[in-house]
Amino acid sequence: MSVRTPVDPSDPRKPLPEIGYYALSRHPVNPGELVDEAALADRAGFGTAFVSERFNVKDAAVLCGAIAAATRRIGVATAATNHNTRHPIITATMGATLAELSGNRFALGLGRGIDAQWQILDVPPVTGAQLADVAEVLRTLWRGEMIVGHDGPIGSFPLLNLGVSVTPVPVMLITMSRRTLELAGRIADGVVLHTVFSDEATRRAVEIVRTAAERAGRDPASVRIWSVLATIPDGLGDAERLRRLYGRLATYLQGYPDVLMKANDWAAADLEHLRATDAFVGARGPIDATATDDEIRQLHEAIPQAWVADSATGSAAQCAATIAHQFDLGVDSVILHGAAPSELLDVLAAYRSIRPELPDLPVNPGLSAAYARVSIGDTR
Repeated sequence: MSVRTPVDPSDPRKPLPEIGYYALSRHPVNPGELVDEAALADRAGFGTAFVSERFNVKDAAVLCGAIAAATRRIGVATAATNHNTRHPIITATMGATLAELSGNRFALGLGRGIDAQWQILDVPPVTGAQLADVAEVLRTLWRGEMIVGHDGPIGSFPLLNLGVSVTPVPVMLITMSRRTLELAGRIADGVVLHTVFSDEATRRAVEIVRTAAERAGRDPASVRIWSVLATIPDGLGDAERLRRLYGRLATYLQGYPDVLMKANDWAAADLEHLRATDAFVGARGPIDATATDDEIRQLHEAIPQAWVADSATGSAAQCAATIAHQFDLGVDSVILHGAAPSELLDVLAAYRSIRPELPDLPVNPGLSAAYARVSIGDTR
């Protein structure tokens, strides 16, 4: 299996496989920026481009295909898409196509999504049992095996078959809840945590994943764990920095407040104070995409500073130090969230100057430094 892309040793911007970014992280989204953004990230040395999905102009399969075609060195991953919006054959086809297109740089990141959204769309909510079931089904299909008469949590299917075999695609789970973190430790090749996690929440999540993997008889180091670090450097300007940090956090608290509050041990009274603001009550859609600058400032005043204290903010050097600190928390890799690659070049340069000594990581974001000791999807 080819998991590394040859790099010219004279290249002064050698890839940093442990550092990722979120594609099109700003809202409103302009997909036309994607290709140039990815090409720049590839040249600058980012390790992976992650694609989140919104049901508007952010279709994960389309965006991942564009990134794979526009780049030669970086990994590509969904973080996240949802299995319940596609037939399992369509998801298997998506993963297989992207793996072949990218030269095995693609990893499929799956998540639960938002229950309220599934209710609106009349789509069954995602459960842990479904995630385990679909992961096994996809891995079986990618091995070229035929599935006859499947009857499980993802549904009943008389026949599932791709008709070809491909190098198995790593499956990652994107989560912040204890139960799904434990599931990830048992069955996943990689884990992506959540933006605006406190240091303590990150440490706790890492411990949950590693412990679950060990109890399942797996090498705990075989699960690659990515933290997601809000990285908002000073150069973005005051209004934009507030929107990307506080506006984004408020948007998360629109969609799934309970699980994020629980993961961070945040006080419910602080959430109720935020929810009572005119900016939150009068939201016209996702706050980060629709709120005015004045409304964002109101949210900034209402959100406790402790909730964003462990984000990467300030000068390029300060942001770089916060990035390097993530590895002290036990993660294997870090996704810089909230700014485009072009806005993070100084931060990336500063990080290179203090980069800690790390294990040699594969290009594919779903593979760990220990991947050679286990087969992808081997959860025995």
